[in-house]
Amino acid sequence: MTINKSNLIDNDRSVDFEATVTAVVAAFGDQTRRDIFTFVTEEAVTANQVAEKFQLHPNVARHHLDKLVSGGYLDVVTDKSGTLGVGRPAKRYRRHGNLPQLSAQNTKRDELLSMLLSAALEALEPQAAEEIAYRVGLSYGTKLASQMGPSSESRSIRNALLSVADALTAHGFATHAKEEGLAFSLQSENCPFGDAALSNPVICALDRGLVSGMLGHLITTSVELKTTSRARGDSSCTLAV
Repeated sequence: MTINKSNLIDNDRSVDFEATVTAVVAAFGDQTRRDIFTFVTEEAVTANQVAEKFQLHPNVARHHLDKLVSGGYLDVVTDKSGTLGVGRPAKRYRRHGNLPQLSAQNTKRDELLSMLLSAALEALEPQAAEEIAYRVGLSYGTKLASQMGPSSESRSIRNALLSVADALTAHGFATHAKEEGLAFSLQSENCPFGDAALSNPVICALDRGLVSGMLGHLITTSVELKTTSRARGDSSCTLAV
């Protein structure tokens, strides 16, 4: 049996490209949201300014803005000179400096680093490698969430998970949030780590760390994550809360 390596590479690139397109559609699939993104530049604006410009309810404007923030297209800054209520700094939004690029090769260009990572992980004990992957994911997840605004805001678990799903989708995971009764979960349809995760399933701890880091910043409620992973033989990649 002969395996055409170029076809496998092309298939991987196609999956990467589809995941990137999914992230873009999630952020810009709404015409109003596209107009808001065009309106917001490096000059920071408030949700009320956006609401007035587009004749929206402030909560609707804030939803569109937060969706763009979760996708990495806008940053949140706090204006301590103005307040929203007693002692609460006003939230402003501005265009992110380095916008995500639409590329079918956003993973393959790091092939050499991926090989180095795989070799390093193989040299470690599995438990130690998983702990490192989790800590890296936790740190990066906290950093991502900090760009969505101040910590300990009054977000519900549901709203926090929706924000996390948007952020993970923007990073190539093609993630959606599911709600079944009182149970919540995040399901990812794509792994941006590709073959590296299949060869070294400990990399899946990065995903768990990312979600833990973001949730730890976005909500004050302590949650426990239960995970399944295709790399470990499960039918899907899911994080249940």
